[in-house]
Amino acid sequence: MRTAVGRPLLISMPSRVAGLARPRARLFLALLALLMLASLTALSNPSLQSAATPNDDPASTIAYGATVEALRHGANYYSATVDALRASDQPVRPWLAVRLPTLSVVQASLSPVTAALLLYALALVTLASWWKCLGSILPRPIPRLVAVVFAAGGMWSALLGQHVIDHELWAGLLISLSLATRAPDRSTASVALGLSAMLLHEGAALFVIIMAVCALSEGFRREAACWGIAAAVFGITLWFHAGAVAAITGPLDQPWSGWPGILGFGFAVRSLVGTTILSALPLSLGALAIGLALAGWASWRDPLAFRALATLIGYLLFLSLLAPVDASGWAYLIAPISMIGLIFVPDALRDLVRAALDRRRITVTRTAP
Repeated sequence: MRTAVGRPLLISMPSRVAGLARPRARLFLALLALLMLASLTALSNPSLQSAATPNDDPASTIAYGATVEALRHGANYYSATVDALRASDQPVRPWLAVRLPTLSVVQASLSPVTAALLLYALALVTLASWWKCLGSILPRPIPRLVAVVFAAGGMWSALLGQHVIDHELWAGLLISLSLATRAPDRSTASVALGLSAMLLHEGAALFVIIMAVCALSEGFRREAACWGIAAAVFGITLWFHAGAVAAITGPLDQPWSGWPGILGFGFAVRSLVGTTILSALPLSLGALAIGLALAGWASWRDPLAFRALATLIGYLLFLSLLAPVDASGWAYLIAPISMIGLIFVPDALRDLVRAALDRRRITVTRTAP
């Protein structure tokens, strides 16, 4: 027997867990408790704690900053980048160790102030797109404003302007904007933004794969084909990029150390906390907020929420199972969308608790014939 559905608190429609039968509601509450406990594993693995928090000036960021300066003076991108990475004792082979030239070339054509302003503009456009995108589920202005504030908290590093050189930061904003602009009847802009994100950081390819799979599962074959074309363009670009890197590196250059093994869900959560405004809170509170945000995305009954949740889970699994220790910056790719899910938590928790505590009974009375 399903529980009666109450009036939504913040959102315009009942959450995915509204009206669940009491046994299922209690099961979902137990799963939520397990998610919270899993998020708190961010407090463990002390040997990985510093690695899971992106540094303000990592060696790779300094190297690409030097590359941009060299490009402004007429240097070749690949020669300048490999020389800068060698000077900072960073790996330069295979080609995965060297970023695509897109962002550095663009920034070299701009002044540092203009590049920072462009980053701010991208962040503000992304926030405005989420304001418009959330209009149907959050029709009242105050809850929608809170959701946009959560989004701003996820892109805090971009708004502070401290990581203008970081490829992950720019790509993460483009991934967020791609999600916010995607609609069943218009996906071209979303695909173009996803391709742009890949050309800035190869890690955005996972987002494109997730979007293509979601489009196929939802029956949008044309959209899935567009995502496939974007992936093909990216693949061709990588082929040329790999050749350019191989032409100026040799066996004596420092190689990439490869995959280190399973670092755990706690490493992924800690990495994500470190890229958002949640880093200002005690780690325990920040980790719990990430867990609640995931639950919030899961509770919104909408294809966009499913795609956002799939993106978050995909990157968290990568960070948990495959990422090198120094790849915690990949969390920037999902930071801009991570905290938005918190706006759906009040309705989801109210609906779950209400269903779990439901004590209604059905009384059957027999009347005389």
